[in-house]
Amino acid sequence: MTFSSSLDQGVVLQPSYQLPAVLVVLTVPLFFVSVWLGLPILLFAFFLGIQAATLRLHFTSTALDIYRGTTRIRTFPYQDWYHWEIYWTAVPILLYFREVRNFHFLPVLFDPTALRQCLATYCPRQTDGSA
Repeated sequence: MTFSSSLDQGVVLQPSYQLPAVLVVLTVPLFFVSVWLGLPILLFAFFLGIQAATLRLHFTSTALDIYRGTTRIRTFPYQDWYHWEIYWTAVPILLYFREVRNFHFLPVLFDPTALRQCLATYCPRQTDGSA
């Protein structure tokens, strides 16, 4: 499992470069079709690689914090969450979660198993159908 943990400080997920790597591999055939088709996808893959290298998800007892290096750039208190979902089960590439005032889509740049486990632990889904 690719996360570090401390009961007092929560869980910090380590990066996974699978999504950017798969995009790079899928871009190679596109360059044979059209450079202009492959280039934007390749640039997006590099962008995701940089994001995976610099961002960390930190699950605390009260909120999901997003850090860039040692700087917290966003915090999402669990009390504001309505629902979360990881799309697609076979190849998890996108985390969706809905808050009171907003909804968010984040690329899965972390171990999807550890991410799902942390979400289930720190922010369990409602079972009453009110998602």
